[in-house]
Amino acid sequence: MNKKNAYIVLTITVFSMIVSFIDAVVHPDYFVKIPIKILFFLVLPAVFFVINKEELKEFKKLFIFKKRGILKSLLLGIALYMVILMSYFLTENIIDFSNVTSNLTEGMGIGVDNLLYVSLYVSLMNSFLEEFFFRGYGFITLKKYTNRKFAYLFSSSIFAIYHVGMLVGMFGIGALSLLLLGLIIGGCIFNYLNEINDNIYSSWFVHMFADFAINTVGLILFGVL
Repeated sequence: MNKKNAYIVLTITVFSMIVSFIDAVVHPDYFVKIPIKILFFLVLPAVFFVINKEELKEFKKLFIFKKRGILKSLLLGIALYMVILMSYFLTENIIDFSNVTSNLTEGMGIGVDNLLYVSLYVSLMNSFLEEFFFRGYGFITLKKYTNRKFAYLFSSSIFAIYHVGMLVGMFGIGALSLLLLGLIIGGCIFNYLNEINDNIYSSWFVHMFADFAINTVGLILFGVL
């Protein structure tokens, strides 16, 4: 393992675990957590590209918009939105969702008054931060210094593990295990989409619609819809 490979793997692991720990133990209000995520998922990872000036060109490439593949990503995102909503309606009498609203309110300060604002931030901005961190930095960049299979497995697995801090109090072990498996599979799909176009926009659009669906479920659980 070379130095750049080790640096990327270490920082992704440490930064994601810090944010997950904050979610699980500290329970800050969501609007307090926003600058924390910007720091660990954007500012600090960008240090790698500043230190390694030859990588700045590759850093910029992650944000170059390409029309190729975007329509497919949008259609996939819309399909995923429908699948997630359908899954909720099919399982609402099987899986206990009663802890979701209480955990969001007590643990993150999210309620009916600010749910819409949080939902918009999560779908548009938070999804972009995660796509840069886990796919742009944690997959596209990492893949240059390690083998492709490791980059796929590491990026998707750490993406799932990072969500444990947020989900652990909301669901039982069975539902949580299924969600984590879905996150690993979803992470691999996101990696594949970005690998085709060599930027983060393809997965961002799909991730955005997935968050739209999850937030729609949240609005339903809070009685807004």
